[in-house]
Amino acid sequence: MREQTPRPPLMQRLTPGARTALAWCAVAACLPLLYAVTLTDGESPLPVGAAHAGFAAAMAVPLVWARRRPCAVLAVLLAGLLAAIALAQPAERIWPLLPVTDLLVCFITAGHTRRIGLVTAGATLAVQQAAWHGALLIQGLRVFAPGFVALSVLLGLGVVVAWTAGTALRQRREYGQALRAQAELQAVTADRLRIARELHDMVAHSIGVIAIQAGAGARVIDSRPDQARDALGAIEDASRQTLRGLRDLLGVLRDPVAAVSEPLSGLADLDRLAETTATAGVRVDVVRRGNPRGLPPAVDRCAFRIVQESLTNVVRHSGAHHCQVVLDYASDELNIAITDDGHGDTTAAPTSAGGGFGIAGMRERVALLDGSLSAGPRPEGGFRVTATLPDRARTTPAEAR
Repeated sequence: MREQTPRPPLMQRLTPGARTALAWCAVAACLPLLYAVTLTDGESPLPVGAAHAGFAAAMAVPLVWARRRPCAVLAVLLAGLLAAIALAQPAERIWPLLPVTDLLVCFITAGHTRRIGLVTAGATLAVQQAAWHGALLIQGLRVFAPGFVALSVLLGLGVVVAWTAGTALRQRREYGQALRAQAELQAVTADRLRIARELHDMVAHSIGVIAIQAGAGARVIDSRPDQARDALGAIEDASRQTLRGLRDLLGVLRDPVAAVSEPLSGLADLDRLAETTATAGVRVDVVRRGNPRGLPPAVDRCAFRIVQESLTNVVRHSGAHHCQVVLDYASDELNIAITDDGHGDTTAAPTSAGGGFGIAGMRERVALLDGSLSAGPRPEGGFRVTATLPDRARTTPAEAR
């Protein structure tokens, strides 16, 4: 089975070496700007010394590892802010580093736990405020002047906004992961139930026939060897059908795409099913009413499985000798009725201790097609199963299995 993998984003299609080269190019482009803005004397465009050039490089080069080591890069930048104050840089020369630290706060908060995000935001806010007020003190300005207080509040809001944006991104990612995990769990559960229904419907009927024929053959093997031989033949036929069905099911599991195009059991196999049931001692009359026509694959397969499971229950539990299957083709739906003349105890409680899952499986199949099903003893005796299936393809054949 060929699966088409979604095409990754452009940056993910690049090799690690190409991404590293792009990061170094970005740092090389930012280095002159960072040097010119933050490390001049404020009165001329000339540099103030080689130490300042090294300082600019120390601030720019760590950005290469911002994606892989954001916490370490942020720590270097915050240390750079404090170093700028130690180098007596004025306040207007340290501001280009502040938005960069805010972006790193957002990035770290989005990619790490809530606690790490809070610690990062708190440390960044403290260092920014210390650097800002320290730069003002170096310049001999009033730290608590109204304009500088407003700028200090603006710095704090920048950190808060960065932390809030990172938190929103983290929560969105976690929510998406939870939705994907839930969807995967639901898909696995649906597949597990589908396989369980298929195995139950496929094996239960044949095993029921085999068990009855084996018991009958054992009773007459000495007195009536011809009947014992017929029972063994019926066992062989049922076994071969079961093995064929298991191979088909394994093919579906190994290659679902290819298996969808293969013919699956449907109402066309109903007469064969009736003959198999007759060998187990229950005569089955199939009555078709209305205008028999081709049905959507999902409806056709579901109808066959309902009849098959009902006949299995008749053979194994009811003690009946006769059963009638009625298929009523209405204009927009298919009505199914299966009645028998047994004692009326046909796994009416499928989930009870010692019971099976046949009726529960039938209800699940019918629910997938927005139909209805009822099952229970008849007042006049015996058991009755009725189902109504809308004559439209609301699900895929794989879903109706």
